[in-house]
Amino acid sequence: METAERGRPAAVRRGVPPGEEARVAALYWEAFGRKLAPALNPPEAGRRFIADHLRHDRGVTALVGGRVVGVAGYRIGDRGLTGGGARDVLSAYGPLRGLPRLAVLALFERTPADGELVMDGIAVDAAHRGGGIGGLLLEEIAAVAADHGCRRVRLDVIDVNPRARALYERHGFTAVRTERTPYLRGLLGFGAVTTMHRAVTSADASGKGLTR
Repeated sequence: METAERGRPAAVRRGVPPGEEARVAALYWEAFGRKLAPALNPPEAGRRFIADHLRHDRGVTALVGGRVVGVAGYRIGDRGLTGGGARDVLSAYGPLRGLPRLAVLALFERTPADGELVMDGIAVDAAHRGGGIGGLLLEEIAAVAADHGCRRVRLDVIDVNPRARALYERHGFTAVRTERTPYLRGLLGFGAVTTMHRAVTSADASGKGLTR
């Protein structure tokens, strides 16, 4: 898939290209650093941890001129884009600093139900926003879900990110529930999380899913 972005084509592909791990980690940190900071700070250590533990086959990327400018991660079964288990966290940060970080990371764990793909964040470079890249990533995620026999895509969006929620709604996602989390506002910067679903259709398998 391609879209014109300031005169240059953006190509969407599955997987994280070799050599682009640090770039993907930087985009993720730019988008989710406020949420991830209590678990993975300082920023340079957090970006390095994400890059070192990426699961390349659990992401969809958008490239302009061979450079990643957007990424959407997803989880099917027990594998998501951002990896790293308890042992990795303790190894990177040490036992004393690592244990409380594990408690924070546990707040972000989301296990897919049967027949479900869970989207694990979408990030687009600031210089390339507004050109349709986010929508293309969502379409490819739906195609991945269809290829894996999933019936729906699920994601969570926080209350301080209305722009992301508007994007999801334009591409067929509907809110199913909202969980108020005022106790997390001081720590992670948000006070509510809305779960959204989008059904996977036969059109998604052919790459002709919902586009607006």
